[in-house]
Amino acid sequence: MKKREKREDVYELISYNIRKYRKKLGITQSQLAERTQYSHEFIRRVEAPHSKKFFSIDAISNIADALEIDLKQLLDKVDESELMKRKK
Repeated sequence: MKKREKREDVYELISYNIRKYRKKLGITQSQLAERTQYSHEFIRRVEAPHSKKFFSIDAISNIADALEIDLKQLLDKVDESELMKRKK
């Protein structure tokens, strides 16, 4: 796998986990945006499966805090088939 593909996979993994934990917490993208003080548009782009993702460690740390989880949970591996479903 190429270096760029690996980086994109990490972004997709984080994106997938943000959405998973947001839904588990039972909040909307708007509510997450409010909690993080980011725009709804930013949160939407972070979670969107087909968008280019560029976010900082600070951003994902703030999102993890808002989701009431440890930052490392956003890096937890998921079944590869789940990520592939999102890419379709």
